[in-house]
Amino acid sequence: MQEALARHLAWWGLRAFDSDQAYFQWQRQALSPADLSDLHRNIEHKRRGSPEDEVAFYDATARSTILPVLYSQRCDYYRTVGACVAERIGSAGTVLDFGCGVGILTTFYARHYPDTKFVGIDRSAGSITEAQARAKALGLANIRFECVDVTQQALSGVYDCVVATHALVQAEQDPGLPSRDWTTFERSSDPVLQQAFEERTGIGARLDRLSAALAPNGRLIVCEKTRQLARRVPFQRALAGRGFRLVEPPEPVRYRLVGEIADDGPFYVVQRHAQTAIVWDERPEPDEGPAFDQAGLPARSSTPDEPLYENHWPSAQRTWEQFNGRTVIQETTRHETDGRQLHAELGLAQGYAYLYCANTFDQRQFVVMPAEQRNALEAYYREILASS
Repeated sequence: MQEALARHLAWWGLRAFDSDQAYFQWQRQALSPADLSDLHRNIEHKRRGSPEDEVAFYDATARSTILPVLYSQRCDYYRTVGACVAERIGSAGTVLDFGCGVGILTTFYARHYPDTKFVGIDRSAGSITEAQARAKALGLANIRFECVDVTQQALSGVYDCVVATHALVQAEQDPGLPSRDWTTFERSSDPVLQQAFEERTGIGARLDRLSAALAPNGRLIVCEKTRQLARRVPFQRALAGRGFRLVEPPEPVRYRLVGEIADDGPFYVVQRHAQTAIVWDERPEPDEGPAFDQAGLPARSSTPDEPLYENHWPSAQRTWEQFNGRTVIQETTRHETDGRQLHAELGLAQGYAYLYCANTFDQRQFVVMPAEQRNALEAYYREILASS
């Protein structure tokens, strides 16, 4: 599977890079100054976040000169997610790829399953035109592409399998659904808040359209940028609220975006009439935070201003709660303009200075330093309050 997928991506002209420096050097060599200027301009427009700017971006970047350079940034994403999807299409006779873009993965699925009929849809006319040309060049008779905006029109046909990867949640910066307060990871079941999330991100209308196009026993395969608990919980509730049940345990997804590692997903396979007993999990992911031994803390750090202990994981809260002898010097609990509740606390405990910060979008941080370096933590405390 992986070898076939690698060859397919190479046919599209995509390359894998281990560093930003190598990638951007190739980008400058591969694109003319005019193409580079056009690309940067469209990226800036896309960041404004309007649907029109999004479509214009994908229309412009579907051009054969820009396409391989831009999409090479996501080469490892295609390898990772493409393999996960392809392994699960199985015996489906008809497959819909929602938000197919230029058809990089859709054409791979069609090549891998020549007896299955595939339909790729996207709202970018430029992307669909390129996808149609590529499918023709590959000689694929089991695939067609259509320009469809599901927010404006219903889908035609019924499918055994619907695939949606990075296509349902169209608001990457939306923080999601806050927890009850800064001391807990639990969310209320307020339907008003859930509906607001689905409307802000557009997921509600899209899921409704895809659900209507899915055969009664069909499977929905989805992977979105919902790794953070505040986004994962309302996303899962949107699926569950439409009768979807897990066919298999969700999987976190990790891939490289040029020089950075992206933790994404989870990767879900769901079905309306699944017989499995897998429950939707609304707890934080298994914790990888560093172990903490208060009695074993050194008196000083080997490097000036370096913390003796620092934890950014959910276990930071438990560690802070179990930190013996705390005396609070300063603390602030307040509501921010984005709806989150923030708590920041600076204190001393048995010869150490500490800072604990938590908010209702599940960010936790616990830092311990020698008491004589308290000033560094005080400056950090002020910085947190000023930047929130």
